[in-house]
Amino acid sequence: MNVRHFAIVALAVVAASCAAEQTDTLEEVSAEQFEAWMDEISNWGRWGADDELGTLNLVTPERSKAAAALVQEGVTVSMAHDLNTVQDEFNANPFQHVVTTGEFGGHQVAGDAYSVQYHGFAHSHIDGLPHFAHKGKLYNGYGFDTIQPTGATKLGIHNLKDGIITRGVLVDMAWLKGVDYLEPGTVITVDDFKAWEEKTGVTVGSGDVLLVRTGRWVRVKEKGVWNFVMAAAGMHASVALWLKERDVALIGCDGVSDVMPSGVEGLANPLHELVLVGLGMRILDNLNLDDVAAAAKNRDRWEFMFVGAPLRVVGGTGSPLNPLAVF
Repeated sequence: MNVRHFAIVALAVVAASCAAEQTDTLEEVSAEQFEAWMDEISNWGRWGADDELGTLNLVTPERSKAAAALVQEGVTVSMAHDLNTVQDEFNANPFQHVVTTGEFGGHQVAGDAYSVQYHGFAHSHIDGLPHFAHKGKLYNGYGFDTIQPTGATKLGIHNLKDGIITRGVLVDMAWLKGVDYLEPGTVITVDDFKAWEEKTGVTVGSGDVLLVRTGRWVRVKEKGVWNFVMAAAGMHASVALWLKERDVALIGCDGVSDVMPSGVEGLANPLHELVLVGLGMRILDNLNLDDVAAAAKNRDRWEFMFVGAPLRVVGGTGSPLNPLAVF
């Protein structure tokens, strides 16, 4: 066994132990319970049989106007990372950037070629509704076979061409629990969100973008990268019921929202499946929430105007994204 293999095996043992400690008050969720939750939260048909927007229907012009009214200083904070060019345990598909130089019309000019497979655990991005299916079906009952090599014929990311402007709510779970970061495998439950609301006086509501900070990147700086699939702080799948109750429009995290191990029989990312397919809610992965957390704490303001606009890729399953918080 080489050193790298030994390290991964050792990490798996530690992660399993950590996860057991974190989830010892939560029973394993059966496949039957997962199916019941999928049925319970379903938004299929809520906005019509042909709907492709899902929970972004909740971001009405009134919600956008109310979000704009939250801007007091005009200070803008990015919630994305630089696109990651380093291959490691997090980043199986590094961003590739080639710069070209030449001459055009008597001018010296430069250009770029970009290439990125952004889904995964490294790049800040938005998961579109075609990203996950459930039993051969996407959100609103569209078939998984609507996804072709040239793009998804339904639910593609181009449906967000006009962008998202609504209230962003930052839930800093590390701050709530009085730590610099949540340990890998830490489970976030509905009770945690209720405790955060009680402490801050901010209530998560309809049309909001819910942004959950675990402190992942602080831990990376202190201890280095690790196998994220083995252990990641995140939300329990049952949070999907609360998201439906509150009519949240979009969720995001400095991880991938799901806790790993998930505690759900046979599924690595059950919250992804419940949210994308059942609710019709897109997900923001691998965000940089440290800067916005500092800005929020300095102002004692956990809400702000959220602005996000994906690339207009017809039929895309998602897109790299640079979402903004405007205070």
